[in-house]
Amino acid sequence: MPAKRYPVILDRSQRDYLLDLIASGTESTRKLTRGRILLKADEGELGPAYADEEIKEAVEVSIPTIERTRKTFALEGLRAALTPKKRSKPSRPPKFDGEKEAHLIALACSEAPEGHARWTLRLLGDKMVELNHVSSVSHETIRRTLKKNELSPWLKQQWCIPPKASAEFVAAMENVLDLYHRRETAAYPLVCVDETSKQHIQEVRQPLGIVKGSPSRYDAEYKRNGVSNLFMIFAPLLGFRHVEVTDQRTSIDFAHICRDLVDVHFRDAAKIMLVCDNLNTHKPSSLYKAFPPAEVSRRIAEKIEFHYTPKHGSWLNMAEIELSVLSRQCLSRRIADQDALKHEIQKWQTQRNEQSATVKWQFTTDDARIKLNKLYPLV
Repeated sequence: MPAKRYPVILDRSQRDYLLDLIASGTESTRKLTRGRILLKADEGELGPAYADEEIKEAVEVSIPTIERTRKTFALEGLRAALTPKKRSKPSRPPKFDGEKEAHLIALACSEAPEGHARWTLRLLGDKMVELNHVSSVSHETIRRTLKKNELSPWLKQQWCIPPKASAEFVAAMENVLDLYHRRETAAYPLVCVDETSKQHIQEVRQPLGIVKGSPSRYDAEYKRNGVSNLFMIFAPLLGFRHVEVTDQRTSIDFAHICRDLVDVHFRDAAKIMLVCDNLNTHKPSSLYKAFPPAEVSRRIAEKIEFHYTPKHGSWLNMAEIELSVLSRQCLSRRIADQDALKHEIQKWQTQRNEQSATVKWQFTTDDARIKLNKLYPLV
């Protein structure tokens, strides 16, 4: 066998360094591979002196890679062989310069073309070619460019977008925020009310339980079994909540919730500070649709002080947070009928009330004037 042009001869310290490097496994794959090549190619007294074909089979690399590693070690040393020099300039000019990148960003931020719900990587690439910004471009180049600029035009997020410079919005917001930071007293409890719905889904086939290696499984087929409405009554400073399950969420249903606040849940209160959103049923007028006028004025209306969250600002209602907890902990499954729903909710709310679970609201009016200053009219 002819002598190799660039023989690899390692001393004991170099072999020990490479063995420790490979044993650690913390370096890059490229560096570890070159270390293995050098150990196999070592023609010193401790090395196996593998031929290039044998190294190729053992390390699973190409012959040119082995030859480059030998040459670099022989001419520049061990460190250079393990960590090749970076190119001073790329092997080919970048596809996008600053101007073309700006065109791509502007295109990605624009509306998708007709017939398409959103931009895709290939659609953006085709459009860049069509507009003569580039002669050709791969979707991978588009992806890398968008990632560098932290853009994801194929994603959309539902968001609560408030009005700009709305005196009506900020007045209602500050009213609720000030209420949340009042000192709680038994005579004037803070109560938040909101509602949601739950569709009843009945199984048509018995679900399969968890077994080793498989999650629980349920059939894609199901039977719709009606919808129930859920009123959440939440007193955050008292750590109390009650969920009322009803067939509907009409004005009369809301009126009965108000009566229960006065007669059942907060009988000893002088005035209930009620926070709710601007739904058309959440009005004092709903009381007159359900009860005689004398009962409304004497027993219910005079004991409830209504505070409304801003329109398009229902996130200020803490009852929404508690409904989110209810949904995640209890309702995120198929529940067959209203009786089963009431039973499950009763168990959930009993446990939460025993824990005195609450919401620690920290957002204040001062915070709003700084973080949401765009909502305030310029004076």
